[in-house]
Amino acid sequence: MTNITRWDPFRELLELSERLNRVFGGRQLTRSGERKESLSVADWAPTVDITESVEEYLIKAELPEIRKEDVKITVQDGVLTIQGERRQEKEEKGKKHHRIERSYGKFVRSFEVPDDADEPKIQANFDNGMLYLHVPKSATAKPKAIEVKIG
Repeated sequence: MTNITRWDPFRELLELSERLNRVFGGRQLTRSGERKESLSVADWAPTVDITESVEEYLIKAELPEIRKEDVKITVQDGVLTIQGERRQEKEEKGKKHHRIERSYGKFVRSFEVPDDADEPKIQANFDNGMLYLHVPKSATAKPKAIEVKIG
């Protein structure tokens, strides 16, 4: 069975704009009602997964062949930003590239930090081409079970 997807012409326009930006290096369109989370103009954007548990939010970003020294993570004004660069191999004498399909260059990804996050306790670790950002929830935001007696 196939899923029905709602057509969003503006999304298609944004995708076209992103493709043109990669070619011409211009500015990117944004939706006027969009929140702070967006892709900035960059050469490419790593894919991410964001999950939530009772204790934290976890952002996993794929950063293959990128050294942790080439990645910078900041939190400012409620926005978490991951930025860095994947450098392309330089052609060596006697070695010729026949096809290059992977993206190289600078990247930036920004995400709005949820209100229940404990920003000062955000931690990151880098393992085997994956960046793991642990965004803990504040103690006051965690749900508490209260037993209610029926009289």
